[in-house]
Amino acid sequence: MGLSKKGWLEYEVAEADAGLTVESIVREKLHVSGRMLQRLTRSKGVLLNRKPPFLKRVVKAGDKVAVRVQDQPGQDASPQQAAQRKQGKRVEAALPVEILYEDEHLLVANKPAGMMVHPVKQDQQGTLVHALAEYLREKGEPDRVHPVHRLDKETSGAILVGKTSYGHQLADRLLRDGSLHREYLAVVCGRLEEANGTISAPIGRDPRHPTRRKVTERGEEAVTHYELEAFSADTSLVRVWLETGRTHQIRVHFRHIGHPLAGDGMYGGRRDLLRRQALHASKLSFPHPITGQESVCEAPLPDDMNELIKREYNLANR
Repeated sequence: MGLSKKGWLEYEVAEADAGLTVESIVREKLHVSGRMLQRLTRSKGVLLNRKPPFLKRVVKAGDKVAVRVQDQPGQDASPQQAAQRKQGKRVEAALPVEILYEDEHLLVANKPAGMMVHPVKQDQQGTLVHALAEYLREKGEPDRVHPVHRLDKETSGAILVGKTSYGHQLADRLLRDGSLHREYLAVVCGRLEEANGTISAPIGRDPRHPTRRKVTERGEEAVTHYELEAFSADTSLVRVWLETGRTHQIRVHFRHIGHPLAGDGMYGGRRDLLRRQALHASKLSFPHPITGQESVCEAPLPDDMNELIKREYNLANR
């Protein structure tokens, strides 16, 4: 299975696949979702031996099934993106974004603290989506950007992005089946008594605040694991990884056990330690959805958290 220069992914039917339908090959071997298959069918984006087939046609060994995996102009564009293209606008990145990993389908970026992932207003600029779209345009590639998960505005670190609709649905499958491993470094207030632990407490909206979350019996299941890396008289450095991905999960869970994140004013953290929540998405790993090869991306600590850690624990650069 390989990607052609024209943006098509091709699969040669093996002896064991003979008797399957074109649709089965596309869904099971090329990992195309039902929604994407419908879109490809309408745009002649599925080929059998270089010709558009009936999806129920049975294949034989040696047949070549191909799907278009590069987005066509205008495909899945948001109203904001469509307006920008129509008016010929270029949106410059407000902050530099480091690229930690990239291939034809996926990209991992190191988001700076203070940068939102998505625009929340039609005319908003300077988001990660804008920065990556500009990066891809500069390379002469389609500029549709599909973040797979979210990071809070003030959380820095690694985030997985689909470069195409196909890449996005592959990565989303990783997220849903638990193959995407997300690891964080956090500084929390107070000294943790246990060297490691698991926080399992459902999270829902706080009815008294429009954006805040809280632990509540009526919330969604949320599980956070942690290990203590270092401690001082007043704080603890923890490595955290997620089993679920609820909004503000790490922030809410550590507040719940009485150790809010340093700098996190929304959840009761000390503001004299850092001017934002001390949370950094330090590591992202996953088996590549096409090759199966393990990809490990590590995001270096930003200066503010690095200084905090050196100050509190006398540790060298991490």
